Amino acid sequence: MSSRVRQPKDLPQIKPMNPQLSTFWSLSTDQVLQQMHSTTAGLSRQDAKQRLSEFGANSLKQKHKSSAWILLLNQFKSPIILILIFAAVLSIFLKDAADAIIILTIVFISGLLGFWQEQGASNAVEKLLALVQVKATVLRDGQSQEIPNEEVVRGDIVLLSAGKNIPGDCLVLESKDLSVNEAALTGETYPVDKLSGVLPAETGLSQRTNSLYLGTNVISGTAKAVVVHTGKETEFGKVSERLKLRPSETEFERGLSKFGYFLMEVTLILVVLIFVANVYLHRPVLESFLFSLALAVGLTPQLLPAIVSVNLARGAKKMAKKQVIVKRLPAIENFGSMNVFCTDKTGTLTEGEVKIHSAVDVEGKESVGGASLRDAARTPQANRVLLYAYLNAASESGYVNPIDTAIREYKTFDISAYQKLDEVPYDFNRKRLSILFKKESTHLIITKGALKNILDVCSTVETGEGKAIAIADQRQKLHQQAEDLGSKGFRALGVAYRDFNQDSFSKDDETNMTFLGYLALFDPPKAGIADTLKELQLLGITPKMITGDSKAVAMSIIQQVGLPQAKALTGSELEKLSDEALMHRVQDTNVFAEVEPNQKERIIIALKKAGNVVGYLGDGINDASALHAADVGISVESAVDVAKEAADIVLMAKDLNVLIEGVKEGRVTFANTLKYVFMATSANFGNMFSMAGISLFLPFLPLLPSQILLTNLLTDFPELTIATDRVDKELVNKPRRMDIKFIRNFMIVFGLLSSIFDYLTFGALLLLLHAQPEQFRTGWFLESVISASLVVLVVRTRQSILNSKPGKYLLTATLATIGVTIIIPWTPLATLLGFQPLPLNFVLVLGAIVLFYVTAAENVKRVFYSYVKF
Repeated sequence: MSSRVRQPKDLPQIKPMNPQLSTFWSLSTDQVLQQMHSTTAGLSRQDAKQRLSEFGANSLKQKHKSSAWILLLNQFKSPIILILIFAAVLSIFLKDAADAIIILTIVFISGLLGFWQEQGASNAVEKLLALVQVKATVLRDGQSQEIPNEEVVRGDIVLLSAGKNIPGDCLVLESKDLSVNEAALTGETYPVDKLSGVLPAETGLSQRTNSLYLGTNVISGTAKAVVVHTGKETEFGKVSERLKLRPSETEFERGLSKFGYFLMEVTLILVVLIFVANVYLHRPVLESFLFSLALAVGLTPQLLPAIVSVNLARGAKKMAKKQVIVKRLPAIENFGSMNVFCTDKTGTLTEGEVKIHSAVDVEGKESVGGASLRDAARTPQANRVLLYAYLNAASESGYVNPIDTAIREYKTFDISAYQKLDEVPYDFNRKRLSILFKKESTHLIITKGALKNILDVCSTVETGEGKAIAIADQRQKLHQQAEDLGSKGFRALGVAYRDFNQDSFSKDDETNMTFLGYLALFDPPKAGIADTLKELQLLGITPKMITGDSKAVAMSIIQQVGLPQAKALTGSELEKLSDEALMHRVQDTNVFAEVEPNQKERIIIALKKAGNVVGYLGDGINDASALHAADVGISVESAVDVAKEAADIVLMAKDLNVLIEGVKEGRVTFANTLKYVFMATSANFGNMFSMAGISLFLPFLPLLPSQILLTNLLTDFPELTIATDRVDKELVNKPRRMDIKFIRNFMIVFGLLSSIFDYLTFGALLLLLHAQPEQFRTGWFLESVISASLVVLVVRTRQSILNSKPGKYLLTATLATIGVTIIIPWTPLATLLGFQPLPLNFVLVLGAIVLFYVTAAENVKRVFYSYVKF
């Protein structure tokens, strides 16, 4: 079926790529709208739907949901499985059709189990990701509506505001104080001002001030723009196509890859040796080949991808019930391994509701009630601080923030006499918001923002008597007053003004200002946050605060929430440290105060280099780089788009208790995933290794190829339920990481133990019971499957098998497997499979060996964990 959809006659015909649009910044807005067959009122819903169908989703990695058939076929793409299928089909024509059909049937059943598991996992994850989609505001049929970014199409009219991601390459139609962060695309650190206009076609990417690009985000201001390119046609899309960008592997993924390569090497060497030896012993070549391949299947944990997918998907579903949405499944492992958690202050450690305590003049006098515009000049200077702060907050049109809301709600003034002329919006480099007002014949710039950044642009300070004096001799006093406010838990914002004589201004005019006073803000600690932080520490996670607030405020909050012996590092101190020195300092520092946005990423990287698995919680425009840098980026559902997009995990509530529950579920998921690895490297590996060895000394094959595959299928069955198993508390109480060395030691010890009892079984069958080939194979099949199933219950826990109860599904599957295994030799299938019923003395001897093996495994486990730490 063609990927192109026939367009109805009443819909505009759009070419896949108009050459003129390759330099759309050189065209007028009317020309671009005409070329895109769009208007300033946007597309119709029908038109947008048809364009989405024609050109596909707006995604750099196009999502083609695999059909059930494709997913099923993927279960058989392993080279070993394909060779086995080919050999089995070949044997139908050359030798034993019945045996080959049995082999193919078992392989197909195994594939069906993997398909069933992965299909369920895929559907579950898709539903979870839909909960945290990043959305764009577009005009459809003249009405604004929110749609997922993936559904934005060429010709859409998008409405942008601070914190929004740019959903495609766009031409600005109109803007107001628009400032965009293009660092991800151009590498330019500072925000770029954007406005409508026409530029020469040869204008470089970083100079295209009328264009917006996918992968960037709005810092401040608002805009309306038309989408010209989407998905892989965008500038960002072209880069990603060239570089084939993909998320970096987590430590868990790297560990699994190393484990897979290790098993592959062992399997290849063993299979080649066994095949050559059997041919040398003059056994049938095809039978020897099938035997070797069946051993390879038995040695290969082919269900590992399905087990990992199911474990992670089930963990994600359980975490979702705890209000934690996992966007990238492998991040669950990092979530569970996290031992350092960095967070902001506002809304996480505190209530997140900024309130005004008072306005304070430079003499330390606080504001009094009853001020109005008429008598503001006769009230204390602190009331003028309130008035000017209110004018600034009530008139800003950029990034809406809780501080401005708090100012507007604290006290209202009649500001009808003031006319707003111009605005330089807040950004995270200047940390100031300035607005130009006109009152009668006078012009006034009012600026508020971070105290240090306000004082940097002031040349005078207004005293309590209304006199302006040079600020040079007052700086120490002003900083001390702010420190005094900070020690009481208040954050100090600065307010300044300047007389002006023009109707417009720019950030370059933020000079020679007069400092007026402070706004004292407070945000009380959350109730119960001290207990929550203690629980984090009990889980082996060290909390660290990263804030732009003053050191005094940060230390006050830390003392209130009960973190002992707080050690602080300020942004200015951090700036003087080399990367190596910072790597040593971050370990014992738990408060980073007065931090610039671009320093957050540096702190995270230093913590990672120091050997930590770092989590970072952020929800602001300036948190994206730190979220990307962290091992696990955590945001909240209410965060701005750019933060939510960068995060691996999204909390539906900004609450550390939610985070704690998520960490516990992450550790449960990690523990259950490792259980399968332990199982695959103990009894299963030992059994296959033993079978390979004994085959060199027997005049017959110890198991037929179909019997080996049946053994592998039955031993894998209980392990499919491992995602539902209970996890011991000690595996949840502290972070753990993928350790290939530990897994290798585990495989050697428990694989060797399994082999010892395998050879004990061989000796009993041959020397004690004098078993014939069919009896040997039946007895070995029974002992192999039953012991491997029971040892799952042993290796799943560090505790005694009597103290740590398995999950009901695992226990049920194990007992069912044992039951089916015991019954098979007494069913009509026995003849087809080459089995026969065993005498009672065979059953008693084999039962004693299995009991002895389980007891030995329990004791070896106790000794192993006393010497080997994990």
